[in-house]
Amino acid sequence: MTIAIGDRLPESTLTEFVEVEGNGCALGPNAFKVSDLVKGKTVAIFGLPGAFTPTCSAKHVPSYLQHFDALKAKGVDEIWCVSVNDAFVMGAWGRDQKSGGKVRMMADGSAEFARATGLMLDLTARGMGVRSDRYSMLVVDGVVKQLNREAPGKFEVSDAATMLGQL
Repeated sequence: MTIAIGDRLPESTLTEFVEVEGNGCALGPNAFKVSDLVKGKTVAIFGLPGAFTPTCSAKHVPSYLQHFDALKAKGVDEIWCVSVNDAFVMGAWGRDQKSGGKVRMMADGSAEFARATGLMLDLTARGMGVRSDRYSMLVVDGVVKQLNREAPGKFEVSDAATMLGQL
């Protein structure tokens, strides 16, 4: 079953590579319960097939970095990039994309979140295994308010400009 507008995010865990110790977080990969992170917040989440991949690096992440201030002005508390990669890779990709302080690079290393939401893509035949589908969603206090899922191979509705227009 695929998550839909009006549904609550399923229980799952994402990891994030933390660059600086503080606020109860150790340096390196830290695991977070999704339900704890979204409680009382408005979060723009975008999912994509893989770190360092062409469309993801050249268009998807940059669109959220470019529109960061406008999204914040419209009430978005946090922006997350979720991909089926480990926290080390997501941390390195975040440094490469200069996303620090703007987009949280959240690792879904075992595709737990992708499976739980039904927003997954099986790229096993192409040597990439199970991945996250390309999508964006607006989540308010754990409930999906907007969901923009891309058709296979497309990048048309999950960008930050579309999300901004929906706020």
